[in-house]
Amino acid sequence: MLKVALIGAGKMGISHLSILGAHPDVQIVGVCDTSKIVSEVLEKYSGFECFTDYLKMVDKTKPDAVFVAVPTKFHYKMVKDLLERGKHVFSEKPFCLNPQESKELVDIAKSKKLINQVGYHNKFVGTFQEVKRIVDAGYIGDIQHFTGEAYGPVVIKKKSETWRSDPNEGGGCLMDYASHVIDLINDILSPIDSCKGAMLKSIYSKQVDDAVYALVGIESGETGVISVNWSDETYRKMSTSVTIIGSKGKIVSDANELKVYFKTKDFPEGYSKGWNVKYVTDLTEEVSFYLRGEEYSAQIDYFIKAVQGIVPNVINTFESAWKTDLSISIIKKSS
Repeated sequence: MLKVALIGAGKMGISHLSILGAHPDVQIVGVCDTSKIVSEVLEKYSGFECFTDYLKMVDKTKPDAVFVAVPTKFHYKMVKDLLERGKHVFSEKPFCLNPQESKELVDIAKSKKLINQVGYHNKFVGTFQEVKRIVDAGYIGDIQHFTGEAYGPVVIKKKSETWRSDPNEGGGCLMDYASHVIDLINDILSPIDSCKGAMLKSIYSKQVDDAVYALVGIESGETGVISVNWSDETYRKMSTSVTIIGSKGKIVSDANELKVYFKTKDFPEGYSKGWNVKYVTDLTEEVSFYLRGEEYSAQIDYFIKAVQGIVPNVINTFESAWKTDLSISIIKKSS
C-alpha cells in the first residue's frame, strides 16, 4: 500500500481525496487544511487524521507521496518543502506563479529522482489522447494552423473577492482557465514560445482578466490562436476544444467528440477518407472509480502507478507544467 497525504481540502482536494480513498493501492495517512472547521468535520466523519500544519502532518505520518490542492501562490514553497523531504508530489494546476519557480522545482525533483505530476486532466481524456496519436503519426500532414478554445460560466457576475480574483494568488482566466488549453497545445503540437499579440479582458472581475485572445507561435514554427473566456454563460460547464489544420486533413475535437477529415487514403485503422466522428465513450478506457469523469481517476491512477514503478513518469510532469507556465508568461507579457 502506498501511503498518501493531501494538502488542501477544497473542491479539488475533496475530489482527489474521494478517488484516492477508493484506490486499492492507496492508504490515506493524513489530510491538511488551514480551516479547523473543515479538518474537524473530516476527522469526525471520514476517520482520516487531520492537521492544520502540512509539515507536522508530513513529519508525523511519513507519506510516500503528497497531493497539493491549494491556491497557486502556495505551490512553490509547499512543493519545495515536500521534495526536500523526499516525497513524490502531485500538484494541482497551474504549477507556479512564474516559470522561474517552476524550473527550480523541476531541477529539485530531477536531482532527487522523485515522481512528479501536475493536474492537467485533459491529457487523460480519450478524445484528446486520440488527437495526439493522429498528429504524432503524421496522418494530417504538416500543421498549417491551430486554434485552442475554452469557454464556461465561472465568473458571470460581479462577486466577492476570492483567490481566483487575485493575480498574486494565481487567479485570472489566463492563469487558471486558459492554462488547460495552452497545456494541450504544448503537448499535442509543441510548446508555445512566442506571442504576436494578446488581449486580456476584464468583464466582471476588477483585478484579473476574464477573457484571453492571443495569436501565438509554437517551437515547431506554426502559428495559431488561443481564445478563452470564463465569463460565457451560454455554456453550462467548461468546454475545451482544439482545431488543427494540416496539409492532409483537419481535426476538430472537444472532450466529448472528435471529428477528423482525411484528404488522402493515408489514415489510421478504423477511419476512412473524408469526415470521421469518434466519441469519448469509444476512446476511453474504463476506470475502477468514476467521479466527475474518467480522466480524474485516470490521472491519479497513473501517478500512483508511476510511484510504484509500473509506468514511466512522462505525462504531466513538472517539466511539461514548467513549459506551460513559460507559455503563460509569454502571453501575459505580450498583452
